Amino acid sequence: MTSAQMGAVLTWAYAAGFGIPVAYVAPYLIRNGTLPTFFGMFPLYGGPWSSRVGTRTFVALLIAFAFATLAAAIAGWLVWQGSRTGAVLSLSLLPIEAVFWIGFALPIPWAFGVARVILLVLAWKSLD
Repeated sequence: MTSAQMGAVLTWAYAAGFGIPVAYVAPYLIRNGTLPTFFGMFPLYGGPWSSRVGTRTFVALLIAFAFATLAAAIAGWLVWQGSRTGAVLSLSLLPIEAVFWIGFALPIPWAFGVARVILLVLAWKSLD
C-alpha cells in the first residue's frame, strides 16, 4: 500500500469514527437535552462548546463537523485515486477540522491529522 493510500484509509477511518456518530449524538441531544456518554465515562463531543452554546447552535456545529468529515472523506477518495488536488483539499481542511477538535475536545483526531500530513508529504511526488 502506498503512502497516499494509507493516508486515504486513515482519513476514512477518522471520518467514519468521528463524523458518523453525529447522526446519533445530534438527535439524542435534541430528545434528551444532554449529550450521550461514552460507556458512562465522558460525554460525546462534550468540549467547551457543549457548555457555552445552546442546544440548537451545538447541533448546528455537530452537523457542520459531519460535513467537514464528509469533505475529508471525499478528499481521501481523491488521494486514493492519486490526485494532488485531493491532497491539497485534505490539507486545507485540517485547520477547519482542528477548530472542531478544539471545540468538541477531541484528542484523538490530532494524531490522525499529524499522520495525514506526514503521509501526504511522503506521497506528494507520486500524486498527479
